[in-house]
Amino acid sequence: MRGSPVWDYCNSAPSQKKLLLIDVDCGTDDAQAIMMAIAAPNVKILGITCVGGNTPLDNVCKNVLRVLQVCDRSDIPVYRGASKSILGESMHASDFHGKDGLGDVPDPDAPGLEHIQKEHAVDAMKRLVSKYPGQISLVATGPLTNLAIAVKMDPKFPEKLYSLYIMGGNMESRGNTTACGEFNFLADPEGAYIVLNEFLCKTYIATWEHSCRSKLSWEWYDQWVNTGTKKADFIKKIYAHSLQYSRSEKEVKAIVDGPGFISCDSYAMAAAIDGSTVTKVIECAVTVELCGKFTRGMMVLDLIDELKKKNKAFVMNGCDMKKFTKLMEACVK
Repeated sequence: MRGSPVWDYCNSAPSQKKLLLIDVDCGTDDAQAIMMAIAAPNVKILGITCVGGNTPLDNVCKNVLRVLQVCDRSDIPVYRGASKSILGESMHASDFHGKDGLGDVPDPDAPGLEHIQKEHAVDAMKRLVSKYPGQISLVATGPLTNLAIAVKMDPKFPEKLYSLYIMGGNMESRGNTTACGEFNFLADPEGAYIVLNEFLCKTYIATWEHSCRSKLSWEWYDQWVNTGTKKADFIKKIYAHSLQYSRSEKEVKAIVDGPGFISCDSYAMAAAIDGSTVTKVIECAVTVELCGKFTRGMMVLDLIDELKKKNKAFVMNGCDMKKFTKLMEACVK
């Protein structure tokens, strides 16, 4: 386990602004993560790619467009990607995120799908990393299907990246969808397996347990969404549906170390924006269980070097809550 010095490289990025490519299955926490990136002055978002996950792909695309409209950043290109997992299956989280992925809040002024780029998400990914070799950080906050397809189409895709940030998986076999399965990895275990085994770039993972242990208080949340800005009002509306679960007794029991507000995808995004938000990491090889009856989709941490993998991932295991909170607060200004 290491402390924050492992993240020092983040303060000397290879370009004046950090170039981000964001891959999402846009539910409420993806929306929050996108808003965090938009608010960061040291970041340039080259594009947002969409993958089916929290909600069907058409909804994901519409939701990203809605977020960009609220943030007055409709200039950021949005690309349509894979609608189903590598095996052609689909899993959604409509109970939590709402059927449309953003809390089922009516939005008569929402942009239409005609604003989505014609280029496929995977083609856009390949084009952009070739245009900016060694400069782009890819932040993936949904199932890893698009990334898996990209590396299969171009095995050199990962080495053209500067780094990869993932929200997904677990480090203590705790699940949030099944007993041992976190949603993003469980939605496409094969996709996650391909990415964790074939992406040899620097890889940083914000797991379910890390997100839970870095939660914010409900008192903070209530103040945050009631600041009266357009963005705060948007967050308050889209989260209203999921909060009835987040604050329920059943959900509290599922959350590691007690109640609180968790915006899972924001932890991976915060690390991409400012690496010093992460105070500790577990450096080890990782893979994904594909065959277990109870453990399919579970991330495996190889702490005894059984896999003999040269490439190690950095699994986040500590968060500077003051810095993280500032990034969250900047989102709604």
